[in-house]
Amino acid sequence: QVQLVESGGGLVQAGGSLRLSCVASGRTLNAYAMGWFRQAPGKEREFVAAINWRETSTSYADSVKGRFTISRDNAKNTVYLQMNSLKLEDTAIYYCAADASYYRSTSSAELYDYWGQGTQVTVSS
Repeated sequence: QVQLVESGGGLVQAGGSLRLSCVASGRTLNAYAMGWFRQAPGKEREFVAAINWRETSTSYADSVKGRFTISRDNAKNTVYLQMNSLKLEDTAIYYCAADASYYRSTSSAELYDYWGQGTQVTVSS
């Protein structure tokens, strides 16, 4: 069992930056691939970024490529999402998730085994 807790969300102006963190407890993070997803009001949950256990494989949604960077620090049991050049359409609740198939960086939400509670990101004009 893995517990995931996100932090770092908040209110930011368009063009600004935020860094989200997701801390894992219960099991060591290096046993999992990790992903970030988001859900905006009235929309379905969508994939943002993913990273495998050794950071040798990452994947990004087209909408965030070049602006967001996923990384991890296994010693700290933490995964990060650095978000730059934020846009109004990035407003959503952001969730981190853990995938026990640690070697991949999948965008398929149904393949993730554990989920955090989410952190709100609001981008204003």
